[in-house]
Amino acid sequence: MSRRGTRLCHRDAIPPASAKGFDLDDQSIFVVNQAGEFYAYRNRCPHLGVRLEWLPDRFLEQQSELIICATHGALFLIESGECISGPCHGQALQAVDIALYNDHIYLVTSH
Repeated sequence: MSRRGTRLCHRDAIPPASAKGFDLDDQSIFVVNQAGEFYAYRNRCPHLGVRLEWLPDRFLEQQSELIICATHGALFLIESGECISGPCHGQALQAVDIALYNDHIYLVTSH
């Protein structure tokens, strides 16, 4: 860990319209690249508290425009984590702070 936080990966490891999961010591998160903008959330559905993906790094629906929960098909906006369809409609994924530095994505840790 550096002063910037925990280095997750190089930005190129997450191409546009894709996502990548990370299992850290105390939490599971994922990062989505939408047109060069990166968004990060805890890997936990607000409805059942289960992981979202059904296969490694499969967090987006077929068109790669929304985040999907594989357990019950809930759909979430990439930009905000808000659930727009499914049993947790109106709830949201928990955002995680990340930062980009020297083309690497860092999980920001607070002290």
